[in-house]
Amino acid sequence: MEEPIRLLATAMFGLESVVARELKELGYAPQQFQPGKVAFMGDFSAIARANLWLRTAERVLIHLDTFAANDFGQLFDGVRALPWEDWLPADASFPVQGRSVRSQLSSVPACQRIVKKAIVERLLAAHHVETLPEDGPHFRVEVALLKDQATLTLDTTGAGLHKRGYRPLTGPAPLRETLAAGLVLLSYWQPERPLLDPFCGTGTIPIEAALIAASRAPGLKREFTAEQWPTCPGAIWKEARAEAWDLLRKDEATSIEGCDIDERGLRMARQHAERAGVTKLVRFRRRAFADSEPEQEWGCLIGNPPYGERLGTASDVGALYRSIPQVLRRFPTWSHYILTSHPDFETLAGQPADRRRKLYNGRIPCTYYQFFGPPPSSRAEATKDQSDEPNENHQNATTEAMPAKRERTPAFGGLVRRSREQAELFQRRLQKRAKHLRRWPTKFGITCYRLYDRDIPEVPLVVDRYEDCLHITEYERPHEHTAAQHADWLDLMADTAGQVLGIQPEHVFVKSRERQRGNRQHAQLDQAKKMFTVSEGGLRFRVNLSDYIDTGLFLDHRITRDMVRQQAAGRHVLNLFCYTGAFTVYAANGGALSTTSVDASATYLDWARENLELNGIQGSRHQFVRDDVWDFLHQPPAGQKFGLAVVDPPTYSNSKDRATDWDVQRDHAELLRRLRPHLAPDAIVFFSSNFRRFRLDPAVEEIYQAREISRQTVPDDFRNRRVHRCWRLTLPAASE
Repeated sequence: MEEPIRLLATAMFGLESVVARELKELGYAPQQFQPGKVAFMGDFSAIARANLWLRTAERVLIHLDTFAANDFGQLFDGVRALPWEDWLPADASFPVQGRSVRSQLSSVPACQRIVKKAIVERLLAAHHVETLPEDGPHFRVEVALLKDQATLTLDTTGAGLHKRGYRPLTGPAPLRETLAAGLVLLSYWQPERPLLDPFCGTGTIPIEAALIAASRAPGLKREFTAEQWPTCPGAIWKEARAEAWDLLRKDEATSIEGCDIDERGLRMARQHAERAGVTKLVRFRRRAFADSEPEQEWGCLIGNPPYGERLGTASDVGALYRSIPQVLRRFPTWSHYILTSHPDFETLAGQPADRRRKLYNGRIPCTYYQFFGPPPSSRAEATKDQSDEPNENHQNATTEAMPAKRERTPAFGGLVRRSREQAELFQRRLQKRAKHLRRWPTKFGITCYRLYDRDIPEVPLVVDRYEDCLHITEYERPHEHTAAQHADWLDLMADTAGQVLGIQPEHVFVKSRERQRGNRQHAQLDQAKKMFTVSEGGLRFRVNLSDYIDTGLFLDHRITRDMVRQQAAGRHVLNLFCYTGAFTVYAANGGALSTTSVDASATYLDWARENLELNGIQGSRHQFVRDDVWDFLHQPPAGQKFGLAVVDPPTYSNSKDRATDWDVQRDHAELLRRLRPHLAPDAIVFFSSNFRRFRLDPAVEEIYQAREISRQTVPDDFRNRRVHRCWRLTLPAASE
């Protein structure tokens, strides 16, 4: 059998071109591509070397023949005509497997029986025997029918090539070794560059990268079916293994890391690395994706995050994917590769990938998203890393032109051209405002105030100073930046503000001012938030600057709170939608006989109690009622009526979300109507609304004498004079 042998390397769909490149590296020219198959010619040595070295192929098959098979007679004759005796000895064990796609012979079991019968007849005659004991070497025969064409093959591999032998343990969603190697070979990674898998699970991607870095044949520690064939010389396998051992790299100058939050998976990963012989080339550590940081430049991040199909819930996966640009922008010189089945990955990640490739993880159709970072700075590195098609074998990178994006920008983030100019405008405006307000803390005792409110249209931020801290929020708006670029822009503006105002970076808090949906009382407060104590009007308040747009102290109501304090003496005070109880603190400080604070949120009521205690205000005179305000007002007055009420509802105060001006106006009118029976004859009501287009309903003026005091209550530091609207309401009998 000196003639070349027709061989097939099977592969997972999407990896055929990678297998072809691997074959070229071994010295075999791919002759034909089919879905899931790459054809090539070789000798017995090729069978051994391909099985030992192919990282992304699933099997190496001997292609015996392909012929037309429209009926069972054609199939039988075609199979019997093949020289089975050249391959199978008389004692060969030869199970037949089959599959049929779009063929008239659709019964796979029947096709298997016909093939088996034809081989038996051929072998009985060729070996001049009466029986075939099938107790000898194993030959797996496959008949594959596609569009009435039958292909007969012999499997030289045995257990699939993905079974390297180092992974007896698997996690709940294992990644095949062949696919993991394909992900690495489809990237720009080189062994001399760092590689990070932040979702490593049981370590397959980092281990496959380490095998590549060590030039270690993936099949070096396993056996193959063809090794037992008498027709395949044993010396061939010895030579192939000796060659593989000789090509092992001895140096260990690599930086390959796998991280995960699952300690059990990491323990398995370390065991797998030890079995694979790469413990000195790869390290594993427990770390959440959110904490990922680069330790070196010019690396590659390759990850297979949860899809929400086997691991994680859809909401968890959505939150994880939305965090990706925020994390990966920390790696400005890296390229990033993410395999996922999530259909909206690019939308959640905030930008399109530079390249996509369809792959299958088991039976799950996935996409391999590739985001290319800038090339390494050195000329030598850049030469190795300039292939337009990612390096499918690290030893022979092509030198075609790289995508233009890799010449200039990070894969995630980076500042656009106008950013520096905007930062300079922002800086000058903040300097001017800070100079204007510099005497406020000593002259007026005001240490928490607004410095900036969209003063420059290109920088639509709000900057509030809370003593030694800055609270910066952004108005929701469309922009042309990617999510990561926009995050870098926000960081630049935050750094600018902190430097101008002399605030330490850890005391600068930035939030996106997205439209708040639903009632604010539904917000939950984690116990581990960044809480600070600030002063206002001689009182002290706890504020949360790290989590919500609402910090716990609305600065625009500074004057209104003082008005409440001046009117509270000798009155029973009701604070509806009390939030964190700032109005209650002022009222108690002003000499209120009692206070009743109502809110639906236990979190906010606890916060309000803390604010009162912070100011030494305690006792049974100060009640906290957890209830829906509408339900509270629907109940008949219980004894004592209130001489002072504060009503500052959220934009949507009813249990269902409202959208129109008329709905909000009508809701607030109904709210004030329900309040009326709970008031003493000489009561004063401070009513405020943050709804921009709000108008007081005429029905309110049928119950109360209303006087708008918005001009007096909006502080001078607020450039937006319509930040709220405020009315002083009294009952007709007590009107002036």
